[in-house]
This record gives sequence, structure tokens and C-alpha cells, in this order.
Amino acid sequence: MSVISGLVHQHHRSYLDVKMIADHLSAASPQRDEDTAAALKLWVVLNRAQRAIGERARREIERQGLRPTEFGVLEALYHKGPLTLGQVGELVLVTSGSVTPVADKLQARGLIERRISSEDRRVCYAELTEAGRELVAGIFPDHAEVIRGAMGGLTVEEKRIAAALLRRLGRHAAEPG
Repeated sequence: MSVISGLVHQHHRSYLDVKMIADHLSAASPQRDEDTAAALKLWVVLNRAQRAIGERARREIERQGLRPTEFGVLEALYHKGPLTLGQVGELVLVTSGSVTPVADKLQARGLIERRISSEDRRVCYAELTEAGRELVAGIFPDHAEVIRGAMGGLTVEEKRIAAALLRRLGRHAAEPG
């Protein structure tokens, strides 16, 4: 474990003392120290915000009798239409192998059905049944309201700016190197 990751891990649950971490860095310049300290602070703030918002969403989803991944699968199919399990996994940020047991449960409950592709029998699509569509249509407005409420600390314009900045940050972080 590096010195930085050790310090972040050690102070993860308490308020992060960015100055203390910056003092422990062996970077070559004060500007680099400041950039690193700001990056670490942003990382912690993003994680805490995601955890708080995610917790609100999880409670609402579970109140509806679903697990978050089940809701994610249903919501993806509701908004995107029939998808392969691999596509669903990409949208809900889990592997296709992790989506399969969730899809099995949702199919057993009569909320989704699977359909083999007519062009390629190796490809299987999942789609909502009428019961699945009705369920999501009934609970999605409450879910959207919970998310809106959790994001209420920002104005509409600030939300747009934050989304654009985080999209740019995510694309940069995904680049090799």
C-alpha cells in the first residue's frame, strides 16, 4: 500500500485533513502537492456524496420490494427496451455473469422474459413483461423524486454543470495511462 493510499484509508472515516496528506507527499513541486491534495479531497467528497445519495435510493428501492440490482435491470429495460444481458450489465455497472442470476429471479417473478435472437441463436435478449412494465411505471416516479430530493442541494444549473464536469472527469479517468 502506498503512503497516499495508506493515509487515505487511515483517514477515510474521519474528516480528511488534506493539508496533513499534502505534507506527507514527496511530489517535486508545491503546485503538484496542491493538485494532489485537491484530487484526494475531490475523491473523498465524491465517494461520500455517492454513498449518501445511493443510500437514499437503496432504501426507496427496497421499500418497493426490490434489490438495487433488480431495480437497475428493470429500469434499464423500461427505458431502453429489449437488451442483451451484457448490455444490461454495462448499464447497471455489473458483469453479465452477475446479471444472469438477477434476470433468473426477475423471470421467475414474471417481470421479464428472455428471447433468443432470430439472427444469432447465441444472443439472448431480456425484455419486460406487461407485469414488469406496470411495476416499473408505478415505482419509477417515486424513485425519481427520491433522487431529485437527494440532489436538492444544487440548483438545476449547478446539476447540469456538475454532470458535465463529472462526465469529463469519468472519460479522462477511463483513458489508459
